[in-house]
Amino acid sequence: MKRNKNQKKFLRITLIINLVILIPLLIRKPPVKDWIIVYLFNAVTNGLIDNILSKHKIVKYPVRLFSKSFDTHILFDFFVYPTFTILYNQMTEKDKIFPIIYKLIFITIPPFFIELWAEKKTDLIEWSRKWKWYHTFFGLIFKSLITRMVIGGVKKLDNQIN
Repeated sequence: MKRNKNQKKFLRITLIINLVILIPLLIRKPPVKDWIIVYLFNAVTNGLIDNILSKHKIVKYPVRLFSKSFDTHILFDFFVYPTFTILYNQMTEKDKIFPIIYKLIFITIPPFFIELWAEKKTDLIEWSRKWKWYHTFFGLIFKSLITRMVIGGVKKLDNQIN
């Protein structure tokens, strides 16, 4: 029980730190609407994907925030990963394909290792036998590229209209 309390405390601290980082990230570089689109697209699709994985018991979250209301990891799905995605999109806003990919790999490594650590050493996440580390790693890369393509498409469309 003490271990779960410490893990919940860790999640709350992570949430507070993430919120402190998120607000300045959103308003740091214009256009703010692009970063809000990136955030919302990423958060919504994270929630949908994680819901499917949780319902099929591929990934479980024994210790999580709002455990009575959600089976998914709300903190990662709606705060941590979207914040990483905003940072990544801001870092690659004017880049060509090669820098986009190597920066993506660079920025994907920290959350990947955090999840790997959490799966091995805590009760924050459990993977079924069907799920391996490379599913997480390449899933994060693929999902981030999709988000990057979506905001790229939105910017092109915005430029054509204006």
